[in-house]
Amino acid sequence: MSTEDRVNATMKNLEGKAQEMVGEVTGDPEDKAEGQKKQAKAEVQHSVEDAKDKVKKAID
Repeated sequence: MSTEDRVNATMKNLEGKAQEMVGEVTGDPEDKAEGQKKQAKAEVQHSVEDAKDKVKKAID
């Protein structure tokens, strides 16, 4: 996984966590759901990049 991709996924995860917390504090279910969605996207991005790493290691 490239460092840039890992950083982007981590930043998206942190952004999602913050947005989810804001949604909880303000009682805004849409904000909370959007934060959870961002976290899920970040998790998928990490999984895709991990799979790329495994393929690269298998080829090398």
